[in-house]
Amino acid sequence: MNKAKRFDVVYSPPAADFLERIDAKARDKIVYNIDRASYALEPELFKKLTGTDLWEFRTLYSGKQYRLLAFWDRVGDRDTLVIATHGFIKKADKTPMKEIERANAIMQAYYKSKNQ
Repeated sequence: MNKAKRFDVVYSPPAADFLERIDAKARDKIVYNIDRASYALEPELFKKLTGTDLWEFRTLYSGKQYRLLAFWDRVGDRDTLVIATHGFIKKADKTPMKEIERANAIMQAYYKSKNQ
């Protein structure tokens, strides 16, 4: 039995730039994990950041924690689109506040341009 895809992912320019800059094998694993997460919400791959409207795609590869922050958007009658804002390599357990602020700024700019 095939599982239905739960959401689609759109990469913002900063997210696409991040993926272009990293090692190809790490990029392949990140894209694979994002695709996996779109079929089944697994907290080790895709998790809501506490106290925010942001979600985090999570990949561990070669001892590095890769993260892409994201938010939901509604397209037509479906609330299933996730916009990946940007990526970074996480060095501590807690997501840095500057990364959350950057994702919030990208999200606000996205909604502002969408509403114009």
